[in-house]
Amino acid sequence: MAIQVFSEVGRLRKVLLHRPGRELENLVPAYRERMLFDDIPYVRVAREEHNAFAKVLRDHGVEVVYLDELLAEVLKDPKLRESFTTEFLEDAGIRHPDTLACLRDHFARFDDPLELVRRLISGLRKEECVRSEHIWLTDWLTKDYPFILDPLPNLYFTRDPFASAGNGVSLHHMQTQIRNRETRLGDYILHHHPDFKGSPFWYTPADSACMEGGDVLVLSPRVIAVGLSQRTHPDAVELYARRVLSSGAGFEEILAFDIPKNRAFMHLDTVFTQVDTDKFIVHPEIRDTLRVFSLKLNTASVSGLTITEETDSLDHILERHLGIGRITLIHCGGKSPVDAQREQWNDGSNTLCIAPGEVIVYERNYTTNSVLKDCGVKAYTIPSSELSRGRGGPRCMSMPLVRDLL
Repeated sequence: MAIQVFSEVGRLRKVLLHRPGRELENLVPAYRERMLFDDIPYVRVAREEHNAFAKVLRDHGVEVVYLDELLAEVLKDPKLRESFTTEFLEDAGIRHPDTLACLRDHFARFDDPLELVRRLISGLRKEECVRSEHIWLTDWLTKDYPFILDPLPNLYFTRDPFASAGNGVSLHHMQTQIRNRETRLGDYILHHHPDFKGSPFWYTPADSACMEGGDVLVLSPRVIAVGLSQRTHPDAVELYARRVLSSGAGFEEILAFDIPKNRAFMHLDTVFTQVDTDKFIVHPEIRDTLRVFSLKLNTASVSGLTITEETDSLDHILERHLGIGRITLIHCGGKSPVDAQREQWNDGSNTLCIAPGEVIVYERNYTTNSVLKDCGVKAYTIPSSELSRGRGGPRCMSMPLVRDLL
């Protein structure tokens, strides 16, 4: 199957990445918060760090495919290239005929589909597109804004716009406007690339409630965890649950994790990831305040679901629902609340499991990495001085496509 993800820890065989590019050069201090960055990465070093990430994956037998290259293969078809460009510009909120004509003319110059994709991702500065003398009211109001087309600097976090579960995929309605165009890229790949055509969809951008992939964790062939976070809404989780549970894919239950709604804990996988069949890493600050709800299919209910709040401790909840005798919860930062806060901010909890008991982590989180080692988990470290400035770790930067079945 093109997509086969029935766990978080089965040996990873194929993964989708996006190598950071010129879009990061279009981050400027005045607009970095709007583009969801706390700082501006040094692009050359960020690319070197990302290459090191991809090398660790390949060294462990993982096939790495890149988002821009897959989309370029789709856009070799001139009709798809034209429709994609039009829809991408519409997603950017560009409506004025003068501006659209300028952008269409600009991007029509690129005969190489890969170059076109990279140019669209990088955004367009106003001086790069010569326009007619006619000025619209919007132009007056945005005269000092430097871009005619915003960049997509968050795209190297490929986990969020789409997420694999079973043999299907969810294509998301993102919380922030700056990221919603990212799903258009996945839309064309998943609908038109020969490797993925026919894959079932558990969610689409047309669904009104927001949902993001960092909140989706496939805990077993029966159970999926979904975070109720700053960026994933309860209505989305219910709709996702009804579709997945009624699909015949084998999933029987969704565990909804209600986590604090703030930037530090933006997705479930920033505070909780699985590192082995019976081990999880968790940020200690959420352990006692976390609320967990079980969602099961019930066609007789008005909502189509039976929803029950779990009242036990997190480890016991996981033991019961996963059918595992004893779950070990490993604290990010170990026993120190200072280390926990510092390393969670730099994605110490955001591990990418590539096989049972083997994870990729940022080397900067040395306290957490040492705790993982003490708990029998093998941690492969990657440099992250620049990648971490985007507030995302190895799991955020990867969309698994194929894992071995456990």
